[in-house]
Amino acid sequence: MTTALTSADRDVLAHADALAACALEVLGRRFPHKLDHLILDAQDQRLPADMHPVFDGCFDWHSSVHMHWSLLRLRALAPGLGARDAIARRFDAHFRPELVERELAYVRTPGRGAFERPYGWAWLLKLQAELAAQAGAGHEDAARWAAALAPLAGEIVARLMAFLSTSGYPVRAGTHPNSAFAMVLARDHALATGHEALRATIDGVALTWFGADAACPAAYEPSGTDFLSPGLCEALLMRRVLGTGFAAWWSGFRPVPAALERWCVPAAVSDRRDGQLVHLDGLNLARAWCLRALAPALEAQDRERFERAADAHWQAGWPHVTGGDFVATHWLVSFALLR
Repeated sequence: MTTALTSADRDVLAHADALAACALEVLGRRFPHKLDHLILDAQDQRLPADMHPVFDGCFDWHSSVHMHWSLLRLRALAPGLGARDAIARRFDAHFRPELVERELAYVRTPGRGAFERPYGWAWLLKLQAELAAQAGAGHEDAARWAAALAPLAGEIVARLMAFLSTSGYPVRAGTHPNSAFAMVLARDHALATGHEALRATIDGVALTWFGADAACPAAYEPSGTDFLSPGLCEALLMRRVLGTGFAAWWSGFRPVPAALERWCVPAAVSDRRDGQLVHLDGLNLARAWCLRALAPALEAQDRERFERAADAHWQAGWPHVTGGDFVATHWLVSFALLR
């Protein structure tokens, strides 16, 4: 049975060319750039493209990763995409074994074990999962790019499994360190690539960290620079981990009515030229994704409320995905494509 398209799906398909053009444009911008670089000595001061020949540009490393994912998703969603050739040229130029080896050498340098943990790690695995899916669908170019990126993805899988196994506590922030969001994306990779050990590690840690959570304090959300909802990301992770057992967990986790209403009201953005305040546009898109994904697992009253809230959040965030300042356009396309 074919799943009916949502209004968000229709918007994305109708504007796929504009989304791809935005992603390609920002990936080609090398400056301004926010560098996540631990300087090891006085000579260790290189330009981003020297350190990250695959994922330079696009303001920062993790945004480059997930905007590459965005291009792949758009290619899959819109077969008639006008930018297909430009996307292939971008990947052919950057997803080459010798360039990936330089990225790998950078992350393996002593002292850089926490580079882009966990947000950049998760997006790298999400990207590799999409490459694997397209390779499995018969796209020879995707198979070539996946093979090139595989050593870096393998390194990140090993690091994430070790980190989850040794870290005693989750991070419940609404920004990059959030544990649940990273685990959702990494779990997608585990399923797409058949990596059972990674899936089992994520599921076990999720149950340990979140299994006994109750009465989610959703009234505390959002914080002023959030682009993720800690509570909704946790719920989405647990839905995927628990399957049919989710309903029982949700009955304990569900916020009290007044607090739950905080999840249903889109965040207001006061200044879209401010790189931190504009995070709230991303929050609206991320909430729309989570609310829509959770709705089918809920009883009728909450299901209908979440569906309405997902639409409201989408309408609040969607108009600002491609038309604003670089502080927003370098990343919002990816959040509009989350499903």
